[in-house]
Amino acid sequence: MLFVLAAVIAGVLLAVGLSSAGTKQGRRAPGLPRERIAGAPTTLAALTRGRSAIVLFWASWCEPCQREAAAVERFARGPGAGRIVTVDWSDSLPGARAFVRRYGWTMPVLRDPEGAVGYAYGLTGLPTTFVVDSSGHIADELRGPQTETSLMQALQSG
Repeated sequence: MLFVLAAVIAGVLLAVGLSSAGTKQGRRAPGLPRERIAGAPTTLAALTRGRSAIVLFWASWCEPCQREAAAVERFARGPGAGRIVTVDWSDSLPGARAFVRRYGWTMPVLRDPEGAVGYAYGLTGLPTTFVVDSSGHIADELRGPQTETSLMQALQSG
């Protein structure tokens, strides 16, 4: 009986996993969190008006996020100016504020303390970068730390 129950559960989990695999690309991007830690206030509609934009999820406790932080700021000050927003995901407010100060982030930094927005995007790990096209749809998803070059290439292809 336990074996049958385990097999049914495994089958359901596999079906759910397969049905959600690859479904992020092309679907409408969820809205952004409202709580702002730093930078100018923004919305997804304002960010993607007539162009593609980057939505980058991170957390202060995430080592790969720390590795990409300086490149993200250089991108935000250079070719990505006005085209990136970062979202602190499931993190403490003091940790997030210290991270932003440490890396001198100037782009909009929003906060998703309960992780609801990240879950709506289908976040499975950090850091994760979503490219959102000018119509508000997810054009691409990049997992792991990014560089200025990879962010620019993703933005141009989105």
